[in-house]
Amino acid sequence: MSDEGVTMRTIDVQTWQRRCHFRLFQQMDYPHFNVCAPVNIAATLKVVKAKGGSVNLAVVYALARAANDLAPFRFRIRGEDVVEHDAVHPSITVLGEDDLFSYCTIPWSDEFVPFRTKAEALITLRKQERMLEDEPGQDDLLFMSGLPWIAFTSITHPIHMHPADSIPRISWGQFQVRGEEVPLPVSVQVHHALMDGLHVSRYFQRVQDLFDHIQDWWRPSVLA
Repeated sequence: MSDEGVTMRTIDVQTWQRRCHFRLFQQMDYPHFNVCAPVNIAATLKVVKAKGGSVNLAVVYALARAANDLAPFRFRIRGEDVVEHDAVHPSITVLGEDDLFSYCTIPWSDEFVPFRTKAEALITLRKQERMLEDEPGQDDLLFMSGLPWIAFTSITHPIHMHPADSIPRISWGQFQVRGEEVPLPVSVQVHHALMDGLHVSRYFQRVQDLFDHIQDWWRPSVLA
């Protein structure tokens, strides 16, 4: 996956392995489900703080990369069809000086350094120029938001219901140092027609792996 030459493919729902589950949850009035759980960011926090980096961007990258690494998080519903994007891009909330937020879409890159460079420039821009709209019809996104003032245990998000949109909502809260562990609450809200609790569990496992092995993606040579 990369941020250039991004393509998608249409899944044949008639022969899709989860076609029965897809049809079942498509008929429901509220087909989303939400899972909140803590992940330990102790290893990531130690490296980022030692090198003077941004904890927030490390979190955004890890949460977005885990979603890009797992196909169900790249599935989107379009009418009666399902498409799979090669890559999905984090659309994060950015708080301005007037305590109002703006949306900021960051083009996805598997490599952390170019991702961080783009993110820093776009976040600076969105703090000055508020935007509350995405491109019409664009669904290759991850709606992401931080709530660093509270270590929440549950959260829900507004969604369009007619039809219910299929873009995942991923949020994180306030982390708290507890001995050698630093739990960060993470919330994942997804469309049940596209995935089940098993897939969300795999997402949390992948997120934890990324936080535990920050040296694999945020190399010490580029931290200075």
